[in-house]
Amino acid sequence: MYCAHSAPTLTPTRNCWEPLRDHLLDVAERAACFASLFGLDDEARLAGLLHDLGKYSDLFTLRLEGKASGLDHWSAGARAVLDQLKAIAGPVALAIQGHHIGLQSAVALQDLQKTFRPRPKELQLTHPDAAVLLARLEADGISLPGLQTPLYDRRRGLAAAMLDVRMLFSSLVDADCLETEAHFKRGCDGLKVHRPAAPKLRAGEALAALDAHLAHLAKTSRAASTVNALRADLLESCREAGALKPGLFTLSAPTGAGKTLAMLAFALRHAAENELRRIVLAVPFLSIIEQTVRVYRELLAPVFGDDYLLEHHSLAGTRGTEQDGQDEADLAARRRAENWDAPLIVTTSVQLLESLFANRPSACRKLHRLAGSVILLDEVQTLPPNLAVPTLAGLSQLAHRYGASIVFATATQPAFEHLDEYVRPLAASGWQPKEIVPVHLNLFDRARRTRVLWQADTPRSWDSLAEELAGVGSALCIVNLKKHALELANRLQQRGVPGLFHLSTNLCPAHRELVLAAVRQRLDERLPCILISTQCVEAGVDVDFPLVLRALGPLDAIAQAAGRCNRNGLMPEQGEVRVFLPEDARYPPGGYEAAAQVTRALLRQRGSEAMDLQSPKLFNEYYQKLYDLTGIATGERGRTKDLLGSIALLDFEETARLYRLIDQDAINVVVPWDSAAFRELRDDLRKSGRPTRRWLRRARPHAVNLYRPKPLDPLWAYLDPASSIPKEDRREDWFLLLDEKLYDREMLGLTGAPEVWIA
Repeated sequence: MYCAHSAPTLTPTRNCWEPLRDHLLDVAERAACFASLFGLDDEARLAGLLHDLGKYSDLFTLRLEGKASGLDHWSAGARAVLDQLKAIAGPVALAIQGHHIGLQSAVALQDLQKTFRPRPKELQLTHPDAAVLLARLEADGISLPGLQTPLYDRRRGLAAAMLDVRMLFSSLVDADCLETEAHFKRGCDGLKVHRPAAPKLRAGEALAALDAHLAHLAKTSRAASTVNALRADLLESCREAGALKPGLFTLSAPTGAGKTLAMLAFALRHAAENELRRIVLAVPFLSIIEQTVRVYRELLAPVFGDDYLLEHHSLAGTRGTEQDGQDEADLAARRRAENWDAPLIVTTSVQLLESLFANRPSACRKLHRLAGSVILLDEVQTLPPNLAVPTLAGLSQLAHRYGASIVFATATQPAFEHLDEYVRPLAASGWQPKEIVPVHLNLFDRARRTRVLWQADTPRSWDSLAEELAGVGSALCIVNLKKHALELANRLQQRGVPGLFHLSTNLCPAHRELVLAAVRQRLDERLPCILISTQCVEAGVDVDFPLVLRALGPLDAIAQAAGRCNRNGLMPEQGEVRVFLPEDARYPPGGYEAAAQVTRALLRQRGSEAMDLQSPKLFNEYYQKLYDLTGIATGERGRTKDLLGSIALLDFEETARLYRLIDQDAINVVVPWDSAAFRELRDDLRKSGRPTRRWLRRARPHAVNLYRPKPLDPLWAYLDPASSIPKEDRREDWFLLLDEKLYDREMLGLTGAPEVWIA
């Protein structure tokens, strides 16, 4: 695997560090090429020329000979920029200083200018005088470009300014990595061998392939004519809107309207019309990614090849090292994931948004690829309210300065435009998106396929719910916690209810897929089918029940649940959604409980007759009340206040620490859903000693995702680390379940173990 600390440098000859000079020139030109798309080529070229200035030293030559260690070779270039350019040098100096240790802060830069000390302080500067090193660089025939204006202007907002620094940083880091990689992959002729360029987007051809696929779907659809007409109108709206100029957009469409392919149609036409270079789709749940990637690959891979789509998330197997397997296609995919060098990228909201606020080189390396791209954020209602304002500011700047188009897609559009006054101090471009779907189409009114009964006045026991479900034939019941789903499923199992299924993230993906296939088959054959599920069934899962019961929770979650009822509009009458209040009123951690409280308050204030799930006005009021209740969207308290404070201080390290979509770290546990596959995976690990990318790809369908237990948690006794590391090392991401009896293959999945598994 590439190691930045191995950047090419040789011992000086006749006062000339020729290999180092060549490397600096190559990095500078590549970084300038990346940054030219957004007008920062001079800054990037300067950063490239000075990023390894500290290597123009005798001490660093000793390091190459193995006679010195613990050296800081990055601070010299940052100090030289500060000395040369004074007030306008900050962003370039930050990029240079951070290309190994990560972006620091304005305060750290001031300290560097005052005292010129190494960072981290345990290291040693390669030379105490940056001017001496700069003279050696200039003697080597390198002339530095001048800068006339500062990269950022505080009047544009500090979140916008920080993104500007990250984009420059991204260009430098990626150029440095690529040139170093090429240096160590020289051909027989001694020349550098660069990795091949990614395929082009070829948006027009991809749109033609999509249109043909959509025409086939329309002919073979089993949905009602009214549903097909609604889907056709959404698709046409997306096609027409694709001709608009780049900017900020919302795509508000009811569940079941065909949003996944319609927004791809928008993105492809938009890219073709505006000469945009890639499409990035970010979704919040891995279950949606699996389904979306499958659809996109089947559509586009036969035409454009496997390299056209890059899947990048924690279970995609794109982590690892050069030694993890010998398959060149696997290695190529891992390399492309490092810097998103692909025309179509499917990733998670966590991967995309946390990168926009990151400070580490590995996380920021891909950011420059977002310039001139179409960025689709699906199910955007899942964005934590406490991160809304800085997130909108960062995305606004990405559109305003970097020519990207941002699309927020959901059936329950948050009232983000009401946060515009809070966004503008962070990014002067603000947040005023354009809606893709014309109002006159009335998609939400036309999508009325259910009636909602609000039965949340009196708490319901699990026994009474089980009794109700036992007599309805077919129904979907969605509860708030995995523990609730298990309790209800157990009661129905004791009653011998036919066609009973259970679904939660305690089932591995392969198990969930089999459950959903069996559920769909029974529904198609009009056989009794009762599915007890957590929220994992609500977003992007295509099931169609005549009756849905939903535990009181966030209003957007209830609306998503309703989208699984009479989804295809084939029932002679409307489907029915019953919202109930469980006797155990606990909720998942985070903002979920606050959102449920807002729903309950709205129900009391408005009354059940005014709780219309197809009303955008209701959701507008819901989100405004949620922001007011928490006070975190506007930075009045809590982590948002701390996050906004770190942005105000231009503290990149602290901002990266505080900006987290998911507070708790997670681990992947391979379970014995398929005993033969489980044992084969276990035996392969014993041979290799660590997970390879090929192993991860095979293990992914058999893995359950859990919050990482605390160091002394008894849960560790049930887990075997996938890598051959000491068991007390808790940094491992992958584990095998030690006791096969703890996974119920019949219905319940991972159970019968510590309480944390079923919380």
